[in-house]
Formats: sequence, structure tokens, C-alpha cells
Amino acid sequence: MSVPARTHSPLRIAIVGLGNVGASFAFCLLLRRLAAEIVLIDANRKKAEGEAMDLNHAVPFGAPTRIWAGDYEDCRGAAVVVITAGAAQRPGETRLQLLDRNLAIFRDIVPKVVQHNSEALLLIATNPVDILSYASYKLSGLPSPRVLGSGTILDTARFRYLLGQHFSVDARSVHGLILGEHGDTEVPIWSLANIAGIRLQDYCRLHNIPYEQATFDKIFTDTRDAAYKIIDCKGATYYAVAVGLMQIVESVVRDQKTVLTTSTLLDGAYGLRDLYMSLPTIIGAKGVVQVLTPDLPQDELAKLRHSAEVLRTLIAGHIPR
Repeated sequence: MSVPARTHSPLRIAIVGLGNVGASFAFCLLLRRLAAEIVLIDANRKKAEGEAMDLNHAVPFGAPTRIWAGDYEDCRGAAVVVITAGAAQRPGETRLQLLDRNLAIFRDIVPKVVQHNSEALLLIATNPVDILSYASYKLSGLPSPRVLGSGTILDTARFRYLLGQHFSVDARSVHGLILGEHGDTEVPIWSLANIAGIRLQDYCRLHNIPYEQATFDKIFTDTRDAAYKIIDCKGATYYAVAVGLMQIVESVVRDQKTVLTTSTLLDGAYGLRDLYMSLPTIIGAKGVVQVLTPDLPQDELAKLRHSAEVLRTLIAGHIPR
């Protein structure tokens, strides 16, 4: 008796928005060999076609990958749809000031994506990412584990990098978290920051390094305000966030269950509900596996709750519950 041959659909990732972030993310995907198909969707079709051509010319240096400029219909069958579309942050402009412009764009995009793919995982990178992730959850009607935002993955990476620079240690050996809003009310979790499991105060004591609060305050300020400096220097940030998006997608498509500070719907964590913001989150094949709630001192909890209130107020003023 013959056994029917199995057919496997090629892994497809759709990217909506081919600005600097979207194009950089597509390039990361290609180099990482995560997808068999990458579809590029942009309101400026010519821009998407140009990006597809350029990326296709890199295929001979990597792995066979089908890359093309498509339409929303091409979201059908995609394992992950990454939305990077939206207005860019202007010099001196906060992420929250982008809200009205980008919310209007998302009200057009998200229903079109879901119309053609009600099974995908939506990954939001556009700012203000926490509010737009919540809006995408409401607009899409998808289960909350399948709608998440890039959150503070970039802030956490910046935090670890700057701590590594200060201590002259590989940033990959530095562990720290930035939680809450991806923005001005984000919270550094000093109580858990460590190098190879050694808390920072103990590390300083063991290595005769002064533990000066002013130094660490500056490290956090430089972390929080990095985007403003980069935008002032070169107009936009995109390389690091593109790599962060790739790490989230990799954890999904390979079911890695990596812990990342993504923006996810909170349903009781630290007493917070019905808003999106970043906490340590296990990410797997179906999206959010679990939101973690490490023990935090009261001062850090108070700052997290303040961050949540800022986001809750803006959600209430712009998005129907």
C-alpha cells in the first residue's frame, strides 16, 4: 500500500511597511535563513518592488528564499505578519505624540491583514508600540497571545550594552531588564540586574569598582533617551530593532520559548489588566506562552504602575474598550 506523500507549506513571513525598519528586518530574515518566503507589502508599491529586487540579489550568498512585493492577499498562509508601517518619529517628538497619525494607519492595515489571514501571529513594531499593539488586538479580534509588540526589547538591549561598556564585560554576559512602556516612563529593573548571576552591587564590591548611583542613573538616562540622540544624528533608528524583531520571530517559528521583554496584554500581572506593556514574556510557536512576574521591590513596582497608568489614560482616550 503506497503512502501519500506529505506536503509542507513553505514558511512565509509577511512584512507590512518597507521603511528603514521593515527593510532592515527583511534583510535580517534573509541572512538568518528563517523564512522560505518573504512578502513585502507597502503603500508605495514601487518601494516594495525595489526592496524585493535588492534582497533577491543577495539570495545567491545565502539560502534559497522567495522574496516579492505583494498585496494583503499574500498575507494568507504567513506564520507571522510583522507590521512596521507608520509615520516616523520626528526629531524632538515623543513616541506618544505619534499616536493619532499611526492609529489611523493601523485602522486601515490590521483589518486587511486579518481578512486574508485569521491564523497569523501579529508582531507590531510601530510606535507608540504599546498602544498600537493594544489597538491591533482590538481591531484584529485575534486571541491576545497572537498579538504582541516589540516592546522594550530594544531598550533592554541598550541597557545591557551600556552596562557592559561600563564594566568592560561582554554585553551578552550582562543581564538586565527595562520594563513598562517603550518610552519615557519605562522602568530599569536594577534589583535584578547582574553580571553572570552576580548582582551589580556585589560585582562592584568584589572587583573594587565604585558603586555610584549617579553613574547608574546616567546609564538609564542614556538608555531611555538613545532614540532621541540617534534620530537627531541620522534621522531614524532601525538596525537594532530589526535584529530584535528577528529574535522574536525566530522564537516563534522555532518554538524556542525565549524570554523577551515584548509588549503583551496584561491580565493580572502585578495587578494590571487590559493594557499592553512589556514584562518578561516566554515566546513560542503560538505567541505568548507566559508572562513572568519576578519579585520586585516596592519602588520598582510603583514605577511600573505609573507607566501603566500613562498608557491606560492614552488608551482610554483613543481606543474603545
